[in-house]
Amino acid sequence: MTDAAIRVSGLEKSYGELAVLRGVDFDVASGSIFALLGSNGAGKTTVVRIVSTLLTADAGTASVGGFDVATQPAEVRESISLTGQFAAVDEILTGRENLVLVARLRHLGGAAAIADDLLARFSLTDAADRRVSTYSGGMRRRLDIAMSLIGNPPVIFLDEPTTGLDPQARLDVWRDVRELARLGTTVLLTTQYLDEAEQLADRIAILHEGRIITNGTLAELKQLLPPATVEYVEKQPTLEDVFLALVGGPASQSNEEQS
Repeated sequence: MTDAAIRVSGLEKSYGELAVLRGVDFDVASGSIFALLGSNGAGKTTVVRIVSTLLTADAGTASVGGFDVATQPAEVRESISLTGQFAAVDEILTGRENLVLVARLRHLGGAAAIADDLLARFSLTDAADRRVSTYSGGMRRRLDIAMSLIGNPPVIFLDEPTTGLDPQARLDVWRDVRELARLGTTVLLTTQYLDEAEQLADRIAILHEGRIITNGTLAELKQLLPPATVEYVEKQPTLEDVFLALVGGPASQSNEEQS
């Protein structure tokens, strides 16, 4: 992959006698969404912490935008942004004040205009002047992602971005992640939710017990299983269909009998 924005090769990491990563390899193409899928304890966050220069690997190499994370950490940090599992927002400040603060900390001109643009982009304009302590979980997560985009980093790491969110808030975050990729941002997404990886990712790597056990597009991964047996069943609405229909979300599909 000649246009890889992220390259990871042979990453190993242990804590005492516990081997968390046992030789992790993958590349992420520029402008794509790459999902690192795995259960709790699989090592997903450890990978993100190493690639974002917050943790040193015991062995192996990793680079972001051509910069080595071990020998060129300052350059890597200039080209990335990281959104962790919990929203890193100041609840005392308003949404606008959070954004302006980050823009000023990054020594960017026009902090107010940057904040207004991101508030509009993430559908937070109406709540811009409310304290973040009054925001819902989904609003806080969207503000957190907006803050991470200040300075237009070409690569963003999202570590389990929808953990603890309700179904509608998850869909809102998914929409925002798709928009990031559409505008050219490279997204490395960690998740334990199968539907999240299926809905968002251009490529999916499954991390299990510290190793990548498979890596491919959704279509490629589906080919690993035998063809499905065709059966004729009546399609019933899912719980998500019911929830969204009742709360006014996207219209759920009507029941159909397959024939």
